[in-house]
Amino acid sequence: MSELKARLQGDLTEAMRRRDEVATATLRMVLTAVTTEEVAGAVARELTDAEVVGVLRKEAKKRRESAEAYDGAARPELAARERAELEVLGDYLPAELSDVELVGLVAAAVEEAKGQGAEGPRAMGAVMKLVQPRVAGRADGARVAAEVRRALGAT
Repeated sequence: MSELKARLQGDLTEAMRRRDEVATATLRMVLTAVTTEEVAGAVARELTDAEVVGVLRKEAKKRRESAEAYDGAARPELAARERAELEVLGDYLPAELSDVELVGLVAAAVEEAKGQGAEGPRAMGAVMKLVQPRVAGRADGARVAAEVRRALGAT
């Protein structure tokens, strides 16, 4: 079992003891999503910590989008619940890249892509291919793509 999954299970037990309803429900939901991912496909397997973080990111994105939708529908109590769940998930996610760090990573990838002959807006795919492993889930894909577009437009 991955370290992160074991931590999630231990924290679920602790949340149940504290009778923390939001944390209990959120951790159960995450562990269910992890288990579902483990048994998806032809053969069941154990997820690595990186794969568990991927599942956590998907769940966090769902909570963020749901909170925005509830805000738009004038349902602040449901939006608050989604944000509370998002806060619980945030404890298990790696720190987000700052704007400065992201700009630096993208600039380095743009230079590397130029060295390989890819320039201008058409280099978007090549630059994204270089940047994604370096970002490693520490920034939202849309945020990365927007910065790549900005950097390519400026070159």
